[in-house]
Amino acid sequence: MNAASLFAWIATVAVGLSLLIIFLLEYDPQAPTAAATRLPVPVISAHALLGMGGLLLWGVYLLGDDERLAWATVADLGIVATLGTIMVARWIRVYRARVDSGPSLIRVATVPPERRFPLPAVVAHGMLAVTTVVLVLFTVLVPGQS
Repeated sequence: MNAASLFAWIATVAVGLSLLIIFLLEYDPQAPTAAATRLPVPVISAHALLGMGGLLLWGVYLLGDDERLAWATVADLGIVATLGTIMVARWIRVYRARVDSGPSLIRVATVPPERRFPLPAVVAHGMLAVTTVVLVLFTVLVPGQS
């Protein structure tokens, strides 16, 4: 179970980093035609940093088998999951919104940067995140799994 949880977390971080790269490439608050993002940058940053930090903490726990590290990781994962849920709720509204570029043939529709997230990547990140949470909780809560 330890290896499965570690690999699930690594895959979750990998897909999440690809989404973060897309966001960073599309996010330009200085552009005159840029649409405002619905995902606050501090929330995205905290989600990414805590997710990667939790992965590091989980790896240290697996090497040292210190129960305090396991519970610290669970707490970290709870915060990461909460931030992720908030972002998904805000992203769904942006994803479902219709983009009306108007009648002009030369006008370009401006959309928030998170509108460019590929749906399969968002779904994969979410499914991997749920898998990671379940495997980590199973490892920590079930005796003999650590």
